[in-house]
Amino acid sequence: MKKALIETGKSLVEALIIVAIIIVVAYAATGTWHIGFAVESGSMLPNMQVGDLIFVQAPQRTDIITCEEGKLADYKSFNGYGDVIIYRPNGLSSTTPIIHRAMYWVEKEGQMPNGRPAPHEGYITKGDNNAGYDQPNLQPVKPEWIVAIAKARAPYLGYPSLILKNPSILKEWFLNLW
Repeated sequence: MKKALIETGKSLVEALIIVAIIIVVAYAATGTWHIGFAVESGSMLPNMQVGDLIFVQAPQRTDIITCEEGKLADYKSFNGYGDVIIYRPNGLSSTTPIIHRAMYWVEKEGQMPNGRPAPHEGYITKGDNNAGYDQPNLQPVKPEWIVAIAKARAPYLGYPSLILKNPSILKEWFLNLW
């Protein structure tokens, strides 16, 4: 019995060391503890699906290229010009982050999509599947509100996270598989 407990303890320590190594390597590669985010809505269709896991990079590790700049440089990310950013709407940490494309930069007092002057400088964003910009209801996205930059997509791997938040998603997931 004692030998079995010692072997179990060794196995547990090995597993914890492996997990720690994976976490440290992921942080070193991405610059953030948030290595991925699950897509929760269809606002980025067809380029990101509900249930996709989006792997990310810290915003401090790269320059954000807007759609406007991407067209000039022929730079695409997720089948569209410019980068896809993950940000906290209006800087509120209590809200779910939004995954949308950075369309262009607006200066303070510059014209926002709704025609009003911008209250501060920031990015104007839009979901690829949305008819309009996010900013009729939201403020321009300040750089400090950006949590991460989307870099890669893994289909279906975000479902465990979505199911933990909302178990009824499980039914939708099974329907999408068939």
